[in-house]
Amino acid sequence: MADRYLRFTATAPGRFLTRRLGLPQPATLRRWSPEHPGLDGPLLHLTAGTSALDLAPVLDRTGLPAGDRDPAAVVLDATGVRDVAALAEVHAALHPVVRSVRAGGRVVVLGAPLDPDDHHQSAAQQALEGFTRSLGKEIGRGRTVNLVRLDDARAAESTLRFLLSPKSAYVSGQVVHVAGHEPTAPEDWSRPLAGRTALVTGAARGIGEAVATTLARDGAHVVVLDVPQAEADARRVAERLGGTALLLDVTAADAGARIAAALPDGLDVLVHNAGITRDRRLVNMPAERWSPVLEVNLASVLRITDELFAAGTLRPGGRVVATASIAGLAGNAGQTNYAASKAGIVGLVRALAPRALAEHAVTVNAVAPGFIETAMTAAIPLFIREAGRRMNSLAQGGQPVDVAETTAWLAHPASGGVNGQVVRVCGQSLLGA
Repeated sequence: MADRYLRFTATAPGRFLTRRLGLPQPATLRRWSPEHPGLDGPLLHLTAGTSALDLAPVLDRTGLPAGDRDPAAVVLDATGVRDVAALAEVHAALHPVVRSVRAGGRVVVLGAPLDPDDHHQSAAQQALEGFTRSLGKEIGRGRTVNLVRLDDARAAESTLRFLLSPKSAYVSGQVVHVAGHEPTAPEDWSRPLAGRTALVTGAARGIGEAVATTLARDGAHVVVLDVPQAEADARRVAERLGGTALLLDVTAADAGARIAAALPDGLDVLVHNAGITRDRRLVNMPAERWSPVLEVNLASVLRITDELFAAGTLRPGGRVVATASIAGLAGNAGQTNYAASKAGIVGLVRALAPRALAEHAVTVNAVAPGFIETAMTAAIPLFIREAGRRMNSLAQGGQPVDVAETTAWLAHPASGGVNGQVVRVCGQSLLGA
């Protein structure tokens, strides 16, 4: 459903009226397209504290020219901030330039891992989180602000390329940890998944279809998995993408075995996207509305993941990306079942990620969408829908492609240093973010 308020505020009368009334003024976000794959404008590289990072080669490869006038992106290297006094350098670096960042621009703050043996360093570095999230809520004009914790610039290249591009238009106020890791750079950064196989559950429509489309754009052979009732849509999507349709119910006892049998040569990217809602307040929620949500959204994810690891279907260097939700992080009235299932995904990711990496060389992460414009959200009553759209720093709903682009970054072969992360795709929701 079209966001008529967003369209209205893009007109001169709309800007005038909403400004006079103090109403939100969302900026039209520019997302990735073949015609405009990058940001328009230079990148400004700043430093606070004394840094040991060799950032220049990585930033050069983003394709953004260096410059300090009207930057499209600002990268502040604050990895050397080790005490409260050094935080003044963060203010001194960004205070003069924030206003000049172009509409739809990016601010990325680089921080260091917290040092458990130095509480002064940990305090100063933790302070960067509050700073980054607050700046994201006030910067406006469709600009985003994120924090990346790292100790090796090379391991963060895929993350920096993502955050410094139109692909991250709806990702703001996030903290991403990148561990030291020897990156696997693709031969072609425009098709990083070439020669790889990806399976997306619930891929016949909505967010799942967008994820499948984006992974195919990046070169993957995509297996479009959905229930038999969605056969026509699943086959349509698979044919359009040059992929394969796989029809089965993820809650079936033999779902994992059937997936493994359909992929005798193995799997590189597993995206758990299938999900359902059965909303009702707990006092009015019978067991038949509770159980299916937990079974589809959580139990099937656990079961299929375990079975594919046990069968050796997930190849070394593989990626598992599961779909959580900000409802699982902040809660939502009328969704105790859904929020429980999505919070369970977070627990799965945090517990499985280190073991999967150590035992199988596979990373495990999650995306947590906020208000995304889909057929499901279009059915929400008008005033609740409008509140969902406006209650984030970008004052608008996201698009399925925003979730897809974030999934594609986590699925990237050079994203091996990103593990155990839950990344919200919510425009920096003003609640629970």
